[in-house]
Amino acid sequence: MIHLQSLTCKYANKTILEDISLHVSTHLSVLGANGSGKSSFAKALCHLIECEGDIFLDGKNIADLTPLELAKTITYIPAKLQVHDPYISVYEFILLGRFPYKESFFEYSQDDKICVDTNIKLLNIEHLKEHSIHSLSSGEQQLVLIAQALTQESKIIIFDEPTANLDPFNSKVIAHYIKKLQDSHQIILITHDLHLAFYIDTPVLFIHKQKAHYYEEKETFFDSAILEKLYGVAFDTLAVRYE
Repeated sequence: MIHLQSLTCKYANKTILEDISLHVSTHLSVLGANGSGKSSFAKALCHLIECEGDIFLDGKNIADLTPLELAKTITYIPAKLQVHDPYISVYEFILLGRFPYKESFFEYSQDDKICVDTNIKLLNIEHLKEHSIHSLSSGEQQLVLIAQALTQESKIIIFDEPTANLDPFNSKVIAHYIKKLQDSHQIILITHDLHLAFYIDTPVLFIHKQKAHYYEEKETFFDSAILEKLYGVAFDTLAVRYE
């Protein structure tokens, strides 16, 4: 559960998001034009950027949570994998998801490793676990990011543009995994992919000119007249099908 009170985010005195108050008890898709503030919204929820106002996750103000407590509550999956260690393997990278639970100065436990193995199997990437993370395709890297997020065992998972660097087939694969995760996690999807948002089938938050407009019913948002008004271009039937 996410509750926002007067959320305002600025960069160099430029307002990106202004006075957003919202209660989200289910899944949510966040849409908007490029540069509208979608990623800023995602990073604010994870306390990755400083903002004014209050953000509550499961009734707790994120300002009062330690980094480890926050990591156990919410996970942020970026659009593109960025790892500075060129030699880290897929298995080692996913194991880092257990860091919030690891005792200081001790090795990862057997339970931690079982959790990693379980999620590697779930994502069907057993054949990749010894590979260097940098040797993977964009689609494979996205699966690894999901595996690490599941290993972190947080209640809320934020996907920030998960299909931005993928071809249509791999986008469909990722879309199906996200849909399946709705049974076990609260999913916040940040995307400009209208086809993906339509398939994920959640309430929509549309960000425009620093403001957020909430559409509880997906059908209300995905009306051609509404889409044309919001995006400034004419819309016909959505083309890509993720079913």
